[in-house]
Amino acid sequence: MPDRRRILLLGLGLFASAAMATLPEPVRALAPGWRMLGSGEARFVGLRLYDASLWVSGQAWSDSQPYALVLTYARGFSRSTLVSTSLDEMRRLGAGDEAALVRWKADLERVFPDVAEGETLVGVNLPGRGAAFYHQGRLTGEVADPDFARTFFAIWLDRRTRVPALRARLFGQSA
Repeated sequence: MPDRRRILLLGLGLFASAAMATLPEPVRALAPGWRMLGSGEARFVGLRLYDASLWVSGQAWSDSQPYALVLTYARGFSRSTLVSTSLDEMRRLGAGDEAALVRWKADLERVFPDVAEGETLVGVNLPGRGAAFYHQGRLTGEVADPDFARTFFAIWLDRRTRVPALRARLFGQSA
């Protein structure tokens, strides 16, 4: 019986890894040559919040080339929680002025849905244009503001991120 459990758990782990390692077709169509650069998980006080993977459209990450951040949630979160947490982090990282944050709040409320356990959100940085967001493979909206995109993705990719071990893994490094 224990061997069956191990096999089942291994299979579930592989399924979760495979699910995390996918990029929706509408995102793949945005640029050629997508590949996953790295992946990891975000935890808070020991609780797993989401799995993340960073996809690049070239050989390496560059903020001048499209890239995608895929988040697969381990628990449900409301739109308002996703929006307020994102804004708090953008503010902490020295985001634009308060007027920009007010605009970005409206943008985030428009593009973020509520998410349930197991659902995926994908944010795509489109250099010079802004960002596009997908929920479960469907476009939820775009934010046509390069400053927003740079600041939003800094939540995970900036050296000052609150999740440095995840950042390292996203860039394919050991934590």
